[in-house]
Amino acid sequence: MLARLHRCGTGGTVNLLVLGGRSEIGLAIAKRLAPEKVVLAARRSTELDAEEQALRAAGAGTVTRAEFDADAVGEHEELLTGLSERHGPFDVVVLAFGILGDQQRAEREAEHALAITHTDYVAQISVLTHLANLLRARGSEKQGSEKQGSGTMVVFSSVAGIRVRRANYVYGAAKAGLDGFANGLADALHGSGARLLLVRPGYVHGRMAAAVDPAPFSSTPDQVAAATVTALRKGKRLVWVPPVLRLVFGLLRFVPQSIWRRMPR
Repeated sequence: MLARLHRCGTGGTVNLLVLGGRSEIGLAIAKRLAPEKVVLAARRSTELDAEEQALRAAGAGTVTRAEFDADAVGEHEELLTGLSERHGPFDVVVLAFGILGDQQRAEREAEHALAITHTDYVAQISVLTHLANLLRARGSEKQGSEKQGSGTMVVFSSVAGIRVRRANYVYGAAKAGLDGFANGLADALHGSGARLLLVRPGYVHGRMAAAVDPAPFSSTPDQVAAATVTALRKGKRLVWVPPVLRLVFGLLRFVPQSIWRRMPR
């Protein structure tokens, strides 16, 4: 599968599934991979004309749409199995869905706090578990070196989850849980032929964080996509975007809690 990724954009035949078909980062990854086949899965999938046209202009081959509701966890298994049978097998699956939510509202309303954690944590776990089963089954059908090409899942954590801050602790807690789950799943997949790439970006300029003041060491969706695609091609398990954040958050672990609780988001 890595060899197939190396050929992306130059006649390769990589199949890609983007769960969260409106995601700026997900679309930027798809443009860079220029896959032979791509499925954009999102709510109101009939309204993805602009996204489909952008991918075709970037060199993608067949672009298909699918209806996907991240919060409808009871539908995930049937949906993912059906997509794999009809359009797969997928070489790369990008989990590009999520919400930032409103921290102040989440502190007042438990329902909103639960909505954030459901989309950013519970729904992700559901999707990852079903995908892992599909990719393991695909790997079990292969032999030798071919087994290592059963597919890669791309998961977006956040530096917000590395050490949760008071200013956005609901979102940060969801990302912390997702980060831990993804790390454990990556270990569980070792030797199965399936892989998981965990991406830890800092603040990303885009629609999702448009109402939030930019933080130091920020990046754009295209920069996150570039780092992700490079990591995919190199077969990495973890990538920080930008890389300096790995050092920064290594040092921030030692900031006293009395100071940390006053840190901005």
